Amino acid sequence: MSGSSLGTLSSGLLGRRFPVRLILSYIFDWIICFAFVGIGGWLDRIAPAKRPFSLIDTSISYPFAEHELVPAYLLFVLAVGVPFVIVVVVSLILVPGMTVPKGTPKTLIWQRKLWELHVGVLGLVLSLTLSWFFTSSMKNLFGKPRPDLLSRCDPDWSNINRYVVGGFKWQSMTGQLVSADICRQTDQYKIDDGFRSYPSGHSSAAAGGLIYASLFMASKFAITLPFILPPAASAAGAVSHAAFPSQIRIGPVVDPYELLGTRGLDGSFSSTPTKERAGQDDAKVQSLRRQAAAPPIYLLALGLLPFGVSIFIAGSRWHDRRHHGFDILFGYLMGLIASIFAFRYYHLPIRAGAGWAWGPRSDERAFWAGIGRQGYAGTDEELGVYSRRRDVGHSADTSHLPVGSVRSR
Repeated sequence: MSGSSLGTLSSGLLGRRFPVRLILSYIFDWIICFAFVGIGGWLDRIAPAKRPFSLIDTSISYPFAEHELVPAYLLFVLAVGVPFVIVVVVSLILVPGMTVPKGTPKTLIWQRKLWELHVGVLGLVLSLTLSWFFTSSMKNLFGKPRPDLLSRCDPDWSNINRYVVGGFKWQSMTGQLVSADICRQTDQYKIDDGFRSYPSGHSSAAAGGLIYASLFMASKFAITLPFILPPAASAAGAVSHAAFPSQIRIGPVVDPYELLGTRGLDGSFSSTPTKERAGQDDAKVQSLRRQAAAPPIYLLALGLLPFGVSIFIAGSRWHDRRHHGFDILFGYLMGLIASIFAFRYYHLPIRAGAGWAWGPRSDERAFWAGIGRQGYAGTDEELGVYSRRRDVGHSADTSHLPVGSVRSR
């Protein structure tokens, strides 16, 4: 097929690739994410619960830091802006990679670029949304005092007995708990924020954005521990992991490292494959050790850089005396879980996905798959084919179907 014919075909496929219903389903995904971001912002502004506290509690007696090491605007730049730039640059420059066959229409290439960009950013937004929403909700629910609460509070020491709400009324303040009404602080937001220690919002946002960026880079740059693919996967892995497998003509592949020349006793030279002239055990050892290799260290350092920045942001909250240690660790754990979940929600596993994101949902299952359908990819036409085979369950494997029986996607 000529290049012009391929271009005409790809233009037609592009129009059918993302029908209106499918586009609306992803727009709805964006709307839901931003709705929860808005709810989280509203929760951040309302007054939290205020737990009673002791005026002689040394854990909340630290001085208030006027200048934070990582203020809110810098947190936004590092946890949101930097991961966003990473996703955009990598998706537009490095995708779809070096596996694109010559003559592939530019429309297909840009379609893949924009799809990887879309799900890359959507995954980042999902990770940050989960971190932000649950952190804001929990802050207001628990109302835990910050380490600098007493400095914010400016207690009314002359009327302590009026505000005692718990503990025992001794002559000393030992064992007595007072309410937040004892505070004479006129800045209401400052005193409200003093009861939002648990969990740490900086830590959860840093982990949610920057660890997602590290996972994204690890996927695109193949930064992982060397591993051995199963025999079935390694046989067709190079083709199935390519950018456009359907446009690759499969031919015999010879491993140049397995063809080693040997010189016999008579001086003749032979290029017999190693596995045919060596013992079976030696052939297996050489085959395995050449199936994987460690990535370059500079790529490992590049992928770990966002992770290191997230650790710095979380540690700054201890430096600024804004959170207790457990608050920082739990907030970071929340962001870590959110980033891993959001990444895997839209991307293949790093060790098996060759850097690709999952494809789009099918038009028929854009909003709903329902019972009896295996996920959101595939068509009801395939389900009809499977229903006629009593010995085969419905799955995503279509290798047994004849060519042309499954609609191209």
